[in-house]
Order: sequence, then structure tokens, then C-alpha cells
Amino acid sequence: MYDIIVVGGGPAGLTAAIYGRRNSKSVLVIEKTVFGGQIVNSPKVENIPGFDTISGDEFGDKMLEQAMGQGAEAVLEEVTGVDARDGAFVVSTAEGSAYEGRTVILATGTTHRTLGLPGEEELIGSGISFCAVCDGDFYRDRTVVMVGGGNSAFVESALLTGVVKKLVILQDLPEFTADRKLLDEVLSADNVEPHTGTKVLGYEVADGAITGVTYEENGEKKTAECDGVFLAVGLVPENDAFRGLADIDGAGYFVGEDVCRTKTPGIFVAGDCCAKTLRQVTTACSDGAYAAIAACNYLAGR
Repeated sequence: MYDIIVVGGGPAGLTAAIYGRRNSKSVLVIEKTVFGGQIVNSPKVENIPGFDTISGDEFGDKMLEQAMGQGAEAVLEEVTGVDARDGAFVVSTAEGSAYEGRTVILATGTTHRTLGLPGEEELIGSGISFCAVCDGDFYRDRTVVMVGGGNSAFVESALLTGVVKKLVILQDLPEFTADRKLLDEVLSADNVEPHTGTKVLGYEVADGAITGVTYEENGEKKTAECDGVFLAVGLVPENDAFRGLADIDGAGYFVGEDVCRTKTPGIFVAGDCCAKTLRQVTTACSDGAYAAIAACNYLAGR
């Protein structure tokens, strides 16, 4: 029986683990893919206090090492549900495990949004990618399309410009929304072809491989010939399995009371899975601290 079970091993979940252990609570962190969360896909992060620059992967490793160094336990399993039982909670996983905890912090994070186009799911991992640092080298000296125009898209694009022969950027809004520094860096590259006000219509495929992206621009249908596509069109929360425990808004995000409390006593929420106006590493860490202290107060009857 753990004092706190944290579902999700990103910045929010690992911060919660650190704060829980500093309050002498037994803590288990359950993560389904990679500890560190979405930040591990960023090759260079420059907005985390205390680091002029650090890779997301290194930052995730440091957080995990810190949490485990203070005594938190961690497992790689996929949580499928949380059930209240005898004044505590049972956290079930796809691997068949069942863990008991007096409190649970849901820091489930988000996953990449897709366009919902025909054949898209089959092409993910085989022509469609989300992570330039993971897959960029597969397209060295080739042509790729980046769909998206915000910070995420331009962080990925900044890496791709030094690898690919040509990068076509398609943004559905009238202008790009990334920070000015990122815009200047990417758009000044000679191998970048930017387009705004576009709508992606579909993928062209030959022999199972992507050969192009069809899109509409100013009412005209066009095709960008390419060898691969990177999607950076937003994120979606992974909260469906916990709808009975916490209120969820129309977009699927947890709606917590007093930052992190839910309608179920003993269940708390933290991080990018929550309804909020800013999703950054720093705000996720803040959420994790709030949730851990709230859980500790709950355990103490406060």
C-alpha cells in the first residue's frame, strides 16, 4: 500500500514524486512510455530556470534520477483504470498489475494530435513522424513537410533545417504563431518554403510510402512532393480512462478544484492533462508540487 501513486512520469508526475518523498510518503510513479514526458523529444530547451540550455532527454533523466534518489519507486506500465476500494484506490495496468494507494495523482499528460485524414494511422511511424530528434536523420538530404506553425512545429523545424534538403511548412492560420526567435531562425534558412492559410487535404502514397501532401491554399489545390511528413498540430489529453473520477471539460482536460483537487476525495490532477492557459515544463512542475502537498494534507486529515 503506497501513500501516493502517481500516474504519469513527466515533469508534473516526477515533481509530485519528489515532493511526496520529501514529506516522507511512500511513492510509486507509473509511466507507460518514457519518463520525462513530451519534453524528451526537444533537442534543446532554453526556458527552464537554472539551465541556459539542456536537452529534454537529459532533463527528463535528471528528474527521474532525483525522484528515485529520494526513494520513489518507478515502473513502466500502462494504467487502464483506477477503482476506489476499502477507503483506498487500486490502480490497474494493461500488464495485469494492481497497485494499491491511499491517494492517486493523475499526471497523464497529452499525446500528439493528428489530422484525421484517410490512411493516416497506418502511415504513423512509416512516413509520418512527430519527433525530429527521433526521426529526422531518416530524411537526411530529402524533402519533408512540417504541418503546423506554432512553437512545437518550429522547434522541430529548427532541427530539420540542418538535416533535410528541403522543408515545406504548412500552417492553417493566416500567420505563424511561434516565438519571434524561432521564426527568425527557421525562416531565414535557405531550404525552407513556408506557407500560411493552408488546409491539408490528404497524403499521396505509392508502394506504401508517402510521396506528397495535397493541400489547399487561397482556394487552389496544390501538392507538396515529399519523402515524409512531420505533424505538430497540437496535443490531446489522455484522460478517458478516468472520467468517473474527475470532471473533464469539452476538450477532454481535467477540471480541478483549487488547482488540483477533483470530485473524488484522494484523487488529484496535475500537469498538461489539466485545463489551463499555459502548458510549459515550469507550470507542470508547479502543478506537481501543488498536487503532492494536497495529497500529503489529505493523508494527514487536513
